[in-house]
Order: sequence, then C-alpha cells, then structure tokens
Amino acid sequence: MTNRGRLSAPGELTKPGSLDAPGELAKPGSLSGPGGLPGQGGPGSAGAGVLATEPAEVYLAGGGVPAGERLGDYARRHNLQPASARPSAFKYARMLWQRRQFITGFATASNVAMYSEARLGQLWQVLTPLLNAAVYFLIFGVLLGVSRGVPGYIPFLVTGIFVFNFTQRSCITSSVVLRENLPLIRALPFPRGCLPLGYVIIELQQLVLSFAVLFVIILAYGEPFTWYWFLILPILALQTLFNVGCAFILARWGSGFDDVSQLLPFIIRTWMYASGVIFSIQTTLALIPGKLLYEHPGLAYLLQINPAAVYITLIRNALLTEQRISMPAYHPYNAVRCAMYHISPAVYQSKVIYFSSYCHPVVSVPALWGYAAVWAVVAAVIGFFFFWQAETRYGRG
Repeated sequence: MTNRGRLSAPGELTKPGSLDAPGELAKPGSLSGPGGLPGQGGPGSAGAGVLATEPAEVYLAGGGVPAGERLGDYARRHNLQPASARPSAFKYARMLWQRRQFITGFATASNVAMYSEARLGQLWQVLTPLLNAAVYFLIFGVLLGVSRGVPGYIPFLVTGIFVFNFTQRSCITSSVVLRENLPLIRALPFPRGCLPLGYVIIELQQLVLSFAVLFVIILAYGEPFTWYWFLILPILALQTLFNVGCAFILARWGSGFDDVSQLLPFIIRTWMYASGVIFSIQTTLALIPGKLLYEHPGLAYLLQINPAAVYITLIRNALLTEQRISMPAYHPYNAVRCAMYHISPAVYQSKVIYFSSYCHPVVSVPALWGYAAVWAVVAAVIGFFFFWQAETRYGRG
C-alpha cells in the first residue's frame, strides 16, 4: 500500500496516526506502550478503564448545573421528562388543542394536494358521491324498486350517500394514516393524535363542499328552505365527534396490522347497506307487510339505532320536508290511515304515501337525538384513551 496509512513494516503504519512500533500509536492520543495512552487523557491502563466500575449516580457539571447534583434531581427540579415518556391523558388533550392550527393547516394542505394531479381537481370530491348516487338510483330505485314508499327518493338517496360518505372516508383514511406518515412521525416530535384528527377535518372540509351541491339538488326538487336546515349544524358536530373516536381506534389498529385497511372496505360496505342509505328503515322495511323488518321489529330497532343510521335519519329530517312529514309518529297514531299505507305501489303517487306518519315509529325522533349524543361521546372518549395508551409505540418498526 503506497497511500496514507500504508503498512510499511509488520505491525507498523506510516504517519499520520501510524504505529511506530507494535502496539504503539503516534501522538496525539497514541498508545506508546501496551495499553498506554500518553498525551491527551494522560497515562492510564486500557484494561483498568474497561474494568473500572461505573459510578452509582450520574452527575452533571457546567452549563449552569450545580456540580454534584444528580441528573434525576435536576430533571425533577425543572419538571423535565424523558422525550419518549407518555404524557398524562389531560396533558395529551391539552397538547392536541395547542396544535389545532397545525392540524387544520395540515388538513387544508392535504386537501388541496389530494386531487392536484387530476384534470377536474377538487370537483372529484363532489363527483364521486354523485356518481355513486346515480348508480345506486339506477340499481335500487329503478330496477329493484326500493324507492317504493319513499317520497322524494332522489334527494333522499343523495343525502344518505353524502352523510355516510363522511363517516366512511374518515374511517378508511384513518386506518392507514400512521403508516403513510412514518417519515413525519420519525422526524418531528408532536402528539400522534394530530394525524387522525387532521384526516377527519379533511373529510369534513370535503363534506362542506358536497353539501353545497346537495343544497342545490334539494332546492331543484322543490324542497323549501326552512329553519330546520340549521339543525344540521349540531348533527354534523355530533357526527364529527363520532368520526374522531372511530379514527383514533382505527388509526391504532391500522398502525400495527396492515390487514385492517384491507378488510375495512368490506365491513363499511356492509354497514352502509344496514344503515338505511338506500332505503328507509322506518317505512320501507318496517311498515310494509312481507318485509323482513315488519316481522322482526327488534331487528328494525337495532338497525335504526346504529350510529350511521341515526345521523343519516336526523339530517334527512332536517333538510327534507317530505321525509319529516312522512316520518312515523309525526302525527298521532291513526290505525286506519296507517293501514292504508300498506297498499299496492300504484297508489304511492297520491297522498297515501305520507300516511306512514300516522304509524308507530321504530325509534322516535327525540330518541334518535339521544342516541346521536351518546354515540358521539362514547366513541370520542373510548377512541381517545385507546389511541393515547399506545402513543409511545407509533412510528416504531
């Protein structure tokens, strides 16, 4: 070897840092003898350094730290905590609130970039649910006749799809949010709960745009603007809170199991069919003889109190006058008029279609409001604590 550091003799390296003799390193910090370190660090035995017992306590001096003070005492005196330690639940919630601007900024930037490469851009946020509504109307409304007994079926269908899509998208995107943002998680210290929260806000922003189109569709079909429309604000607030709880739960599951994101679309599609998106649980299936739910009112009750069905029904009642006045129990019970609702489809174009309002409800409207609040609070609380418990494990592996 002729370059720097070549071996000029057995056991000897030329300068710099050469071995002048077997086992000897030139200064600075060279080994002048077996195990000896002259120069910087002073003489000492390498073996002794290896075998020396570590001090029982760690002390820190310099930088304003009193000499002789243990690091543990110094940290406690200044309320310092290990960077990897999980904060308390209350502190964690406060940290999320302090980063609300980061969450909304992250959501807005992600929303803008989501369709940046598509020619139609942000229009796909509205076109996707509208195309789904067109397909469902063709199959279920025209071919299968599911629209029987539902006044104003197209506004009914589009409203259900838009509202359910909010929960559906929040769940699906949150199941992969931690795995898709691993570089961000490993690069920056921040509460990981910001990510599922941000993705729920993304879907909420898209829902607002979708509702602008929904209002146009509703007004075009002759629905009047009433004060009931303002009821969608507390309903959407409760649904958003419910979606946040689901997002926390699915984000934790999805961070550890890739299979969650693969199974979730099938589970949510089944959930959609059981939530009255395409048909009315309280009228089409529960009041018409021969239908499954007519013979099993307990099953109809369980379907109607599931959270997606609760929020969909409440928003339909707020936006669609025809749905509100045809809702069972809108009028006092009348056995004759309720029985007239169970007639042939040819008569459904008359006012008889509204006689479902004289029947007993599967679940009353006040009870639906109660279930909406309970689902929102329970999901948010359970989801928050479930996600917080694994805070220190996100981003590993």
